[in-house]
Amino acid sequence: MLSQALSKTLSKLARADGRPVEWATSHGHIDYSRAVAAMEARAAAIAAGEAAEMVWLLEHPPLYTAGVSSKDGDLLDATRFPVHRTGRGGQFTYHGPGQRVAYVMLDLNTRGKDVRLFVRGLEQWLIGTLGALGVPADVREGRVGVWVVPDSRFADSGMTSGGVVREAKIAAIGVKVRKWVSFHGVSLNVEPDLSHFGGIVPCGIAEHGVTSLADLGVRVTMDEADAALKVGFQRVFGAVETGAAPF
Repeated sequence: MLSQALSKTLSKLARADGRPVEWATSHGHIDYSRAVAAMEARAAAIAAGEAAEMVWLLEHPPLYTAGVSSKDGDLLDATRFPVHRTGRGGQFTYHGPGQRVAYVMLDLNTRGKDVRLFVRGLEQWLIGTLGALGVPADVREGRVGVWVVPDSRFADSGMTSGGVVREAKIAAIGVKVRKWVSFHGVSLNVEPDLSHFGGIVPCGIAEHGVTSLADLGVRVTMDEADAALKVGFQRVFGAVETGAAPF
């Protein structure tokens, strides 16, 4: 539940004209380079006033991406999966089947023109989504993404180390803004193969783990996760309407 003060702050992220965001979903495993090209083209069209804002939901085949702050030493196995260098913020992350990626293409000219506020909105979107699915989550100072709060209910999950429950990342955030239009976005671990994260130091943080809804014993389908994401997005950013995915 958002505090009144936070709700007031985040209200700047809603469009004053109430124009809905196109909400589109691709099925299957979408090639990363092709997706980035389509996303950048859509962001450029939004900046030119030629297209509506869009949130694009998809899954990728197994791959690693390196953001602008990535360190070569955090790539532990360069041969395991394809590695893509990308212009988004952040460090190394993994994408693959069972992980919902949401590319968020919003016109921040109409949403407060504040990148920090935008990222805070993305965080609250994910926290609200996870809360609706029964998972308490939060952000941590100095760390990017959304983290599962230590809880004895998760003692049998991959969050344990030496019998001690530790914090673990369940959702990542990595965005880029050009001409005040955002692209790239967020990823939520629904039921990916968590061993695939072993080829990198996720987001440059070695002392904490990575988890997923399935790892925590929360069994939801991708459609159910998408439904929760949709409701959570509307609470922070405003109305959506069904749109056509680029492919």
